[in-house]
Amino acid sequence: MSTLFYFIVTIGVLVSFHEFGHFWVARKVGVKVLRFSVGFGRVLWSYRKAPETTEYVISAIPLGGYVKMVDEREGEVKSEDLPYAFNRQKLSARSAIVAAGPIFNLILAVVLFWVVLVVGEEGTRPILGKIEAGTLAAEAGLLEGDEFVAVNDKRTPTWAETLNVLIGTALGGDRKIKLLVKDRQGREEVRWIKFSEADVDDPEKLYKRLGFTPWMPRLRPVIDKVLPEGAALAAGVKPGDIVISADGTPIADWQQWVEYVKNRPGRPITAEVERDGARRTLTITPKVVEMPPTVKGEAPKAEGKIGASVVIPEEVRSALQVKYALGPLAAVPAAFTRTYDYSFSTLKMMGKMVLGQASVKNLSGPISIAQYAGESAEIGFMPFLKFIALVSVSLGILNLLPIPVLDGGHLLFFGIEAIKGEPLSEKSQLFFQQIGIAILVTLMALGMVMDIQRLFQ
Repeated sequence: MSTLFYFIVTIGVLVSFHEFGHFWVARKVGVKVLRFSVGFGRVLWSYRKAPETTEYVISAIPLGGYVKMVDEREGEVKSEDLPYAFNRQKLSARSAIVAAGPIFNLILAVVLFWVVLVVGEEGTRPILGKIEAGTLAAEAGLLEGDEFVAVNDKRTPTWAETLNVLIGTALGGDRKIKLLVKDRQGREEVRWIKFSEADVDDPEKLYKRLGFTPWMPRLRPVIDKVLPEGAALAAGVKPGDIVISADGTPIADWQQWVEYVKNRPGRPITAEVERDGARRTLTITPKVVEMPPTVKGEAPKAEGKIGASVVIPEEVRSALQVKYALGPLAAVPAAFTRTYDYSFSTLKMMGKMVLGQASVKNLSGPISIAQYAGESAEIGFMPFLKFIALVSVSLGILNLLPIPVLDGGHLLFFGIEAIKGEPLSEKSQLFFQQIGIAILVTLMALGMVMDIQRLFQ
């Protein structure tokens, strides 16, 4: 229910800003707006100050919205309203109204990124853990204990920011990326990480190929959280349990336990745990999870997962946590830069998918968006705002694509009108809109298929 709630909040905010852009500019250029709706379908709530003013509506299906303007193409218009009809406005005015929606989404992203930068982001310090042979990290000469300082000269103070910038840059087309790292002695050095086309075909494989794992100090094998539907919960493992041994082998620390489980996918483990001072024997069968290969040409490798996390002492957590914030003025250009970078990466990725140079696994549908909304909100308010900003960028860029039915498609029609000196015929517009609807339905169906596949992985 919380996931559904945050999904509705996310869509509600994004749709409201998008439609407000159309609404605000329409009012400014003199077009009469009949209805401003957040959502489609049956009206749940409406408000109208007077019969001749705009009706504000919240509808039952929260997957979009619309602004209904006076327009002779959509029905009979009263003679007194003809000067305020959309179709009678200058081409520049109509273009401004249509472009305002996606532009407002990008403006929203800038504002949200600014808030996040000023309030500050908390995260884990990007210190590398064990480096496995054959990974891109090993090929770049990175060592355990190296801490990332910047990626392509962009400061990356947290793990999340490091991975976002690195993977986003790689998926955006860069095949050689500059890393500034600080070693255990505090010396800063430059490393270069190189990607092949095969590396960037699938984001999940790319992450595995990188071989980036966060550094963790030696921790006692004390269970913190037990995930629902995991092998640990099914076996009766509870928070606070201390793992003493596995199949008779003493377990000294959490990393040893993780490695033991990882190497036994689908094989029962007889674990001895201590709970409330008493020892118990539990049989845990790790779930089989197929992991992408770290070395090109290798077959996927199965690993065991039980769905449990470790207790991290507060002093250790504090040492690994970092907060990154900018002043109000310094955050302005940084917010614009973030919005531009994400917009550019989104466009490049879309282009690669169209050309068949990137996997359709990069597509996300409403199920994934809902999951990410819930997960980011669970982490904290700032991560949730950042998530909304990222989706707002995607929504803005998507709507500017020259696909009929989308705002970009209407702008394409206006461009043709500017060249021809007259609008496209209604028959031609209808034909291209049908093609646009087919493209959108296909993309939505593909996104749903990708979502469902992720659910069962």
